[in-house]
Amino acid sequence: MNRELSCLRCNGLMQYIKNERLQLGEKGWILGDIPNLLAGSLEVAIYVCPSCGKIEFFQAEDVSEGDSLEQVECPGCGKMHDFDYPKCPFCKYDYYRK
Repeated sequence: MNRELSCLRCNGLMQYIKNERLQLGEKGWILGDIPNLLAGSLEVAIYVCPSCGKIEFFQAEDVSEGDSLEQVECPGCGKMHDFDYPKCPFCKYDYYRK
């Protein structure tokens, strides 16, 4: 799953660490861990920036295509990326710059 990603904070090259399953749900006062166990988990890919220490979670690639985030085309470089980035991960085009 090694994607080449730049850190949105310092522009350093992010390093892939591993895929991990994150437990969804929360522990309840009356039912205890039962709601937590029934909620399932989400598989994510973990990346870290060795320069500034920023950690990012990305959807693991082995999940079905219908569960992926919507893609947008960057007006700066024309590459496709997830819609929820504040800056293009490739050319750093800032969507909030006025």
